[in-house]
Amino acid sequence: MSEPETESHEQQSHGPARGAVQRFLRTLGPGFITGASDDDPSGIGTYSQAGAQLGFGIGWTMLLTYPLMSAIQEICARIGRTTGHGIAGNLRRHYPAWLLYSVVTLLFTANTINIGANLSAMADALKLLVGGPITFYVIAFGSICAIASIFIEYDRYVSVLKWMTLSLFAYVAAVFAIEMPWAEAAAGVFIPTVHWNAEFFTTVVAILGTTISPYLFFWQASQEVEDDRVDDERQPLVEAPKQAPAALRRIRADTLIGMAFSNVIALAIIATTAATLNKSGITDIGSSAQAAEALRPIAGDFAFFLFAMGIIGTGLLAVPVLAGAAAYGIGEARKWPVGLSRKPKHAKAFYSTLGLACILGMGILFTPVNPIQALYWSAVINGVVAVPVMTVMMLMTAKESVMGKFPIVGWLRWLGWAATAAMAASVLGMIVASFG
Repeated sequence: MSEPETESHEQQSHGPARGAVQRFLRTLGPGFITGASDDDPSGIGTYSQAGAQLGFGIGWTMLLTYPLMSAIQEICARIGRTTGHGIAGNLRRHYPAWLLYSVVTLLFTANTINIGANLSAMADALKLLVGGPITFYVIAFGSICAIASIFIEYDRYVSVLKWMTLSLFAYVAAVFAIEMPWAEAAAGVFIPTVHWNAEFFTTVVAILGTTISPYLFFWQASQEVEDDRVDDERQPLVEAPKQAPAALRRIRADTLIGMAFSNVIALAIIATTAATLNKSGITDIGSSAQAAEALRPIAGDFAFFLFAMGIIGTGLLAVPVLAGAAAYGIGEARKWPVGLSRKPKHAKAFYSTLGLACILGMGILFTPVNPIQALYWSAVINGVVAVPVMTVMMLMTAKESVMGKFPIVGWLRWLGWAATAAMAASVLGMIVASFG
């Protein structure tokens, strides 16, 4: 088999017993998992608050963010696939140490807060369904995510993550479990509505922060490197340029599908809460679990059940991604052996960092920090942190010393800078409106 064909090669010897679904899942990679993990409990809380507070009129942000998030995530994937190093690894190789450690410190802090908020939301959702102690559920969920990340073999682990994405279809089902004014919902997507106040811009920053988020950048780039490591036929494109056509086609398809999946789910959550909570005058939602609880008397037990189960399923997908992204960032910065494909004994510091992120996330429950507030504000923090990270990435991908023959050019580069500008403008707008 020639080199350009290796990127899309799939084994054909498994036979029809594997089924069409499994064959399709094998064609999806880091981009699809990244897109699905974007709709974590923090994101669900953000989208729920947006729909409850602003109704269908905020739906247009999903149409706006799709090309922007697709571009920036494709750029991240190309950094990893081209250089053979993740984002932190490239920062270490090409930029000052103060910048590297500033970025990975912000990443680790934001991810830890996000993990704690997500674990609390998952525990709240399970308590709504079956009752029981929140503290025990937080510790149980955090431990499950950490243990699975450390001890499940990489190929099987990735397969589990792909199957976990199916939990997101609960939100599509919730849309059809309620009475939906489809014309009004469609108008919200295609006709932008802007309110010039601090609440609106804070919500927009939170939406951008949960759809265009630093941990997603680090995860997708590092997973491309990880896949190179476990596949003997794949090499970084700077070393094997003949693999580039197939690799770049695969990355684009994978990312476009993953980001489309992410935004369809986000739009379903906004539409569900807009059609129920907003229409009933409930405009202040502090968390995803609170949104599920508020849905019950309005939309019925079935919609409530779907919403709550979705929170737990997406949390089990997102927490390992958050912890893994933090571990990749710190590990690459410190030049440790990194990678989920490595045995724990061969990457002790990497797995210790991953476990520490989960432990610190669990520990938030035992501090004065309000997990409900942390859930929403973690998305705002991610939005603010993303601006310098995206700026550095865009500068990095223009350098031949980093990208070799494959710098980011043309419309993809313009979209990458547009995403960076949109994130910066929304943060600036929030700040100006707050003092207005």
